[in-house]
Amino acid sequence: MADPLLAFYGDDFTGSSAVMEVLSFAGIPTVMFLKPPSAEELAAFPGLAAMGIAGVARSRDPGWMEDNLPQAFAALAEFGAPIVHYKVCSTFDSSPSCGSIGKAIDIGAPILGGAWHPLIIGAPAIRRYQAFGNLFAGTDDGVYRLDRHPVMSRHPATPMDEADLRLHLSRQTDRRIGLVDLASLKTGQTDRMLANQIEDGAEIIPIDVVDDETLADAGRLLWNEGRGPVFAIGSQGVEYALVAHLRALGDLPATFEPPKLAAVDQIFCVSGSCSPINSAQITAAEAHGFEIIDLDATCAVDVAEWDKAVEQALQASLQALSARRDVLVATAREPDASTSPLKQAISRSGSSAAEVNDRIGAGLGRLVADIRSRTGLPRAVIAGGDTSGHAMTALGVTALSALAPLAPGAPLCQVHSQNEAIDGLEVTLKGGQMGSREFFIKAKTGL
Repeated sequence: MADPLLAFYGDDFTGSSAVMEVLSFAGIPTVMFLKPPSAEELAAFPGLAAMGIAGVARSRDPGWMEDNLPQAFAALAEFGAPIVHYKVCSTFDSSPSCGSIGKAIDIGAPILGGAWHPLIIGAPAIRRYQAFGNLFAGTDDGVYRLDRHPVMSRHPATPMDEADLRLHLSRQTDRRIGLVDLASLKTGQTDRMLANQIEDGAEIIPIDVVDDETLADAGRLLWNEGRGPVFAIGSQGVEYALVAHLRALGDLPATFEPPKLAAVDQIFCVSGSCSPINSAQITAAEAHGFEIIDLDATCAVDVAEWDKAVEQALQASLQALSARRDVLVATAREPDASTSPLKQAISRSGSSAAEVNDRIGAGLGRLVADIRSRTGLPRAVIAGGDTSGHAMTALGVTALSALAPLAPGAPLCQVHSQNEAIDGLEVTLKGGQMGSREFFIKAKTGL
């Protein structure tokens, strides 16, 4: 498959790598850049069928989006793919003032075109399901409607108090929102319902996905529209759906055997996530022998204090690594206890939360860069959706390519960088909700 198939912008880095994972491990050559690539940077990866730009829009306000997204969308359009995807988190967490998906659509639609905009969030492979417009997400304890989800309903930045994606999105855009619902998908009325929605003036049309059958049908609708320009919005469910349909057509092999994840002798991990799921993964890593180094995030309200804290974490990490320990540096081990002090420190300092979060992510990125340059350690983990973006920028990364599966939504990737000390580093970018309890352990030992 040599012709351009799809281009994407990820509103955070972990989500971007999840898109690359789905495409690459279906046999579709894909590379993800950290900024709109030059012609020379694209030429360094011949034979690409898909390319993406990893961004940080999920943690940004509408003003930032207006200043930054048009350039990114223009670069995606220049790639010449029939489908351009604005990738959002599979839990759709967003608000009118932070990571507004509606604002991104309003900016992208005039640039990228399309008669209507498919919205595909459901992805059974990562236990995300959409039924009659409502989003459900799975945890180790079961499947929850999003407004009752034990984590996302209490997200520190964008709590999800509405599971109906139409209602949630209507707070962020005035564009008319329709729905291709589960009943029409299961009774063969999909095309008629879609036509009726478009005739009624719907511009954004969510498509229910609960299983492989509805996933493939969503891919069919996307591909049929994709013969002309189409601007799609959604999770990596967009790619799962497209792959399912192309396999049904015989345009992709029914199976594709990706490389196996090998073990490494030692691993270095950093975590800026405050998710309870991530906290449990840190606890499991500690029980497995990882050295956990606590990095006080409240220090990040002051530049000098933060630099001092990061340097102390670096020295402690080097000492533990020299003792043959695996190391995990964490800014939040107990989420309920950690996020509140940080919020209070930000409030007292008068700093903006965005500025402090940028500083935390950049500090963790510097840690990874310093450890790599001083030890040559081959593999690292960066946990936290927003953290990953700032950390990868601090690392000086040009692009990432997928190496091997690790956990759905969090593949092992290879770093491409002009910095020889960083180039070739293996890294996985993990959202707080992603992976099993043994995630950090498996990142070292392989699958």
